[in-house]
Amino acid sequence: MTTAPLLYVCVRPQKGAAAAEYESFRRATRLDETRLHQHDLVAEALPADAFEKYSGFLVGGSPFNVTDPETSKHDVQRRLEGDLARIADRVLDGSAPPVAAIFTCYGIGVVTRMLGGTVSRGYPEDTGPTTVTLTPAGQGDDLLGGLASQFAALTAHKEGSAEVPPGAELLAVNDACPVQAYRVGERLYATQFHPEPTTKAFTERMAVYRDDGYFAANDYKAVAGRVLASSVTEPARMLRAFARSFGPADAA
Repeated sequence: MTTAPLLYVCVRPQKGAAAAEYESFRRATRLDETRLHQHDLVAEALPADAFEKYSGFLVGGSPFNVTDPETSKHDVQRRLEGDLARIADRVLDGSAPPVAAIFTCYGIGVVTRMLGGTVSRGYPEDTGPTTVTLTPAGQGDDLLGGLASQFAALTAHKEGSAEVPPGAELLAVNDACPVQAYRVGERLYATQFHPEPTTKAFTERMAVYRDDGYFAANDYKAVAGRVLASSVTEPARMLRAFARSFGPADAA
């Protein structure tokens, strides 16, 4: 436990979606703006003093894909992927002061690749609710162990992995995308699903990306209806546990 705040790291170019994602993380962790700061990694590189100033990092999702050909990635994407890898490396290198991080959706691909794992277009998931099942390791994990052994989560991604990268502990799975969550060491977590949004917030994000190939644009109302009809309670509990374990001492 520490007095230092946590930092939400934005990797979304769309300003409205980025602002809404920050609010989703803030509400899920139950932290106010003084205890969960935000940094737009699309606009500006990671601050030089980030690892001294913050006790942990919450990395949001993005329309970027790790599996995009390197020749098609613009300079911003290459730079921010480098900064995300720096965060993961700093969590794992054991330097003082210790920091923690949780990478979501796009971020899990960055970490998997950094650790020598394989990310491919072979494991996409449709936009909407999916069923996630904890592994025995997940059931015993400090953050996920308090969740139901099987729960609904929200996904929308074009890439994924069949196996965890070297050194990672598989915590959660499902049929469509076998790696839903893993931990490396004691302080680095990664999830394929989005742990932060409510169903309403997720449908609002869907509206921003309705023409980006995650679902047929004409199907928006039907997909949004399935999302709103689902009950998504457990993923946010993981984020609250992260905030309690690695965030400010007064985290709820």
